[in-house]
Amino acid sequence: MIRLARIGKNKYPTYRIIVSDKRKDTKGTYLEALGHYNPHTKVIELAKDRLTYWLGKGAQMSSTLHNICITKGFITGAKRSKMHKKEQAKAEEKPQEPAKQEPKAA
Repeated sequence: MIRLARIGKNKYPTYRIIVSDKRKDTKGTYLEALGHYNPHTKVIELAKDRLTYWLGKGAQMSSTLHNICITKGFITGAKRSKMHKKEQAKAEEKPQEPAKQEPKAA
């Protein structure tokens, strides 16, 4: 999985973009560091060739990183919703009903 690992000072986070096993903690060991992201200045440095390599191997990106990469133009496609699958199922299950109109009194 390709995802963000938080680094930086207290109350001023920056993130390292890493490739690691999905079941492992991001603070532990990881396979490779692909770059870093600063959300305050919106600066992202990413090794695009290594990103395409890992995506070719079947690695998946987290929703947040996927949306950042689309915004910056590293990949193309639609942005992902950050809702979990259960929340999405509930949202799709209940269709919105049209507003009821009250009868006019004459």
